[in-house]
Amino acid sequence: MTAQGEQPTTASEPPPALFAGVEPLEVFVDLLADIDIHTTSTEFYDRICEAVCRLTTMRRAAIFMADAARRRVHAVGAHGISFSELAVLRPTLVNTPIAQRALLEDRVVVVSEGINEAVPPEYAQLLGVTTLVCTPLSAAGHAYGVICADRGGGRFELSDGERHLLWTLGKTAALVAAARNVTRQQERTRRMGERLWLAREIHERVLQRLFGVSLALGADKPLDRAERERCRAEMQEAVGDLRRALERPLAPLPPETETTLVGELDRIRRSPGMVVEVDWRGDFAVPPDIEPLAQSVLAEALRNISKHADPSRVEVTVARDADTFTLEVRNDGARPAEAEPSGMGLRLASFEAMQQGGTVQSGATGNGSWRVRLLVPLGSGEDDEGQAG
Repeated sequence: MTAQGEQPTTASEPPPALFAGVEPLEVFVDLLADIDIHTTSTEFYDRICEAVCRLTTMRRAAIFMADAARRRVHAVGAHGISFSELAVLRPTLVNTPIAQRALLEDRVVVVSEGINEAVPPEYAQLLGVTTLVCTPLSAAGHAYGVICADRGGGRFELSDGERHLLWTLGKTAALVAAARNVTRQQERTRRMGERLWLAREIHERVLQRLFGVSLALGADKPLDRAERERCRAEMQEAVGDLRRALERPLAPLPPETETTLVGELDRIRRSPGMVVEVDWRGDFAVPPDIEPLAQSVLAEALRNISKHADPSRVEVTVARDADTFTLEVRNDGARPAEAEPSGMGLRLASFEAMQQGGTVQSGATGNGSWRVRLLVPLGSGEDDEGQAG
């Protein structure tokens, strides 16, 4: 049985690339050859989807992967399909049995009958899917996600040769993705080491000088001329050390948030669990260069709340005036026994804020309440780009 106007593909039909005598993995490698660690995740997975479509009879492909940090499954790349339409879908293994089977059995699964039971109904309705191919994106015992593909709508049959080719491409793509992730993680680890080294240098050189000056100024006896001159010299040296440390280029990897602060706040408000109230003061957009920092501070603040508090409510305030962007996260229910100085995430965010002339403040505000506050000065010539919504 076929969709109107479409004939089923015969089981003996080979992938298009094989007609031209092209080795599939060579084409796959060529498509990924110019990708490096600075290529965004979406571009990387879009290229994999393109390779799948070029090497097989598929016309549309999308990759869905699990985001452990945000506890969700989402689209990370697509070809022949609008990525923005896929991005709003929130599939799970529970409501997507076809993906569950593909990953558990480590094989390519094809579904034509009962498609609405194999995938979320909105997925089938959105794309007009009647036959869907699901390829596991897994290797070495690790499952990363699935590649969902079809021929643009309508029913079809899949040959054994193409089924094996899709399975092979899934394995290859998983290995490439894993290697890329390891490389990026190594780079991030190196950058984190540089930041920690910067923190130690500031502590050992700048703060020690300032601490000595504070002891001298706090003494009971008045300072003589030589002591005042020594304090002045120490202050100048501390300022010089701090300037030299902050001017050192750390060249971090470009952040890949793939969302906005508005989007994250909206997702958090709709998520079960923590009750979050948002007070967005005004109609403005977050400056693009501040977006990654703001999202990082928000994520770290909420993570610390979940670890060290039993809040009845969490309040997030976002404000902006002519000179300053402010993000503040407040919560009640802090557990005094577990109250600790800022964790590593907020410390690194503080260093990033310093590079933009800003600060990250955190601490108790009384009655079991805790506050994390990001302040970033804005450039005088900066214009809003879009609205907060």
